[in-house]
Amino acid sequence: MEALSLFDFNALVRKGLEQCFPSEYWIQAELSDVRSNATGHCYLEFVQKDVKNQTFVAKARGMIWNNVYRFLKPYFEESTGQLFTSGIKVQVKVAVQFHELYGYSLTVLDIDPTYTVGDMVRKRREILHQLEQDGVLTLNKELKMATLPQRIAVISSETAAGYEDFRHQLLHNPSGFFFAVELFPALMQGNQVEESLLNALEAIQQRLEEFDVVVIIRGGGATSDLSGFDTYLLAAACAQFPLPIITGIGHERDETVLDAVAHVRAKTPTAVAEWFIARFTLLADRIEQLSSQLVDSVYGVLDEERMRLTETVNRLPFVVGKRLSEERLMLMGAERELQRVVSTYLAKEKHRLALMQQKLSDASPERLLERGYSLTLKAGKLVTDATTLQAGDVIHTRLKNGEVVSVVN
Repeated sequence: MEALSLFDFNALVRKGLEQCFPSEYWIQAELSDVRSNATGHCYLEFVQKDVKNQTFVAKARGMIWNNVYRFLKPYFEESTGQLFTSGIKVQVKVAVQFHELYGYSLTVLDIDPTYTVGDMVRKRREILHQLEQDGVLTLNKELKMATLPQRIAVISSETAAGYEDFRHQLLHNPSGFFFAVELFPALMQGNQVEESLLNALEAIQQRLEEFDVVVIIRGGGATSDLSGFDTYLLAAACAQFPLPIITGIGHERDETVLDAVAHVRAKTPTAVAEWFIARFTLLADRIEQLSSQLVDSVYGVLDEERMRLTETVNRLPFVVGKRLSEERLMLMGAERELQRVVSTYLAKEKHRLALMQQKLSDASPERLLERGYSLTLKAGKLVTDATTLQAGDVIHTRLKNGEVVSVVN
């Protein structure tokens, strides 16, 4: 048998493949090693992994010609909100190609964005389910928001137009509400979004007491850059962050996993600023309403008291007259009672004095003398002890009738 050159053999393979795969086929695979060159062509690799151990079970080189790629890429990214990059799953229409020099490859002719959207939705649901299983899904939503969240830590790109819009609208609000805004710079697009945001959160964590709330905003970026906010690690960190988190990172129809765990989700950075201003306005209106009610209440109380005072003044003569009459009657009663008490007291005292006078009269020397007793005096002093007398002393003995003078011998 005549030997074939490698080129001739590859040519046979090419013809065989063209005969076996004459049509176009829809395949499902994961993108890997996606890159484009100066000519505008896109070169990539299709891979399939084992579901259990994630090892490769199939690979195929692929390419997208410039005339297809320049329409296919923006169409896919606009439809899915996902970058056309490595790591995503796609459903593409391909034609089997075999080149004598470059070998087997698949040429992409079309793409079905709905398949990728479905896969993205599935991944988001899986992440949310895992967060729920871990018990952290609603932790940030359950935090108490400060009544007046004035100290705001902002995570955004330093050059993002959305950040400038947010800051300008907040700091120049028409009501003059005060806000202290500090930026913690982070990448808001590309493959380093997750790591950059986690670093910014860690920096805020070191200064928790200085802030009331964390705001994560992006503006001016493509919808396709939202995939960086759909990661488990970032969502778990935000869900468990000790300060309330407000997001304004997408568009109205796009809700990321980060939006789902945040305390408050707004559509855009401008909407976040409006949320703050509206909260302050609502509170200011409430304070004004309460102030008005307080003034009305004070005036109401004053009117009531004024009416009561007028009524009291009008009733005062009658009340005073009535009171004077009552006091006069009480005084008359007291006077009569006093007279009675004094009369009783005087009679009692007179009786007591009479008894005392009788007792004094009964105890007087004259009464004793009348009863047959006598009084002996020496030098005008009463003698009560005979031993106090001496011979020669002159004593006087007083009787009822008369007096006897004696000399002690």
